[in-house]
Amino acid sequence: MIDLSTIVLVLGAALALDFTVGDPHNKLHPTAWIGRLIGAITPSLKHRSATIERIKGTIAAIAIVALAVLSAYYLLYFVQELFGLLALAVISVLMLKSTIAIRSMENHARTVMNAIANNDLSAARINLSKIVGRDTSHLDEQHILSATIESVGESTVDGITSPIFHYALFGVPGAFTYRAINTLDSMIGYKDEYHRNIGWFSAKLDTIANYIPARITAFLMVIAARMIGADWKNSMHIMLRDKDKTPSVNGGWTMSTIAGALRVRLEKIGYYSLGEGYEILTLQHCETAISLMKITTLLFCLVFALPAIVLLAVLGW
Repeated sequence: MIDLSTIVLVLGAALALDFTVGDPHNKLHPTAWIGRLIGAITPSLKHRSATIERIKGTIAAIAIVALAVLSAYYLLYFVQELFGLLALAVISVLMLKSTIAIRSMENHARTVMNAIANNDLSAARINLSKIVGRDTSHLDEQHILSATIESVGESTVDGITSPIFHYALFGVPGAFTYRAINTLDSMIGYKDEYHRNIGWFSAKLDTIANYIPARITAFLMVIAARMIGADWKNSMHIMLRDKDKTPSVNGGWTMSTIAGALRVRLEKIGYYSLGEGYEILTLQHCETAISLMKITTLLFCLVFALPAIVLLAVLGW
């Protein structure tokens, strides 16, 4: 069994690795493996009956989540049995790192930002389409910048603090379980005609898994705004005012917080508008959003993850 100090070191090493290296090629990434499995079985979930689609979608989601947690647990178990605690710690770092996407999110955002800096809106739209679920083909520069910042805000939870949250409570298998749930939601948890029923349960699971982390993250982002000299008072005001304006009960928390901190309006045309447009969106606002993401991540580890790990260790969890 890994002791308390090793659990903490695994978290620190995984974060350091992600900050500096980022994600491996998709062929080596566990999330990509889960995604390919979901993509392969999705057509078989369709049926003429909406009820049967919900049942099949629920069974598929439970099976994939169970596969993720059992695979992570037994891989770690056999590594420890065959190679010892040092190998277990190393594999734990690599596995936890694969559930976190700090550097990846920054790289995606900067690809869009670089295209805008080069006055290439066509490339910016194409690169943006890789990180958002909306049609980007006709977005102007302001809405491209808005969508980029929204993605950074939402991904601070989906790609960073939620897997850390579940690691703190349930170890590497917990982080892997969360990543499977989030991947299910990102692939089939939509409300369009095709996905509405087959992805219903996956969307519910994702909402539950992100519910607490989203709220903790939003309040810590207000503190992060204060630390970097952004408008922290406005971030708190806009968060409390606009957090419920998005279709997602979780996504609005960090997106509205970041809109307030930057003193800008973030808008998905036809869906929501967050914040007040005191300032015109610029590339510098994107830079600040990335800084908020990183500092909020560190605060989440210091304020929530580490105390939770220590407390659970004291309680014998």
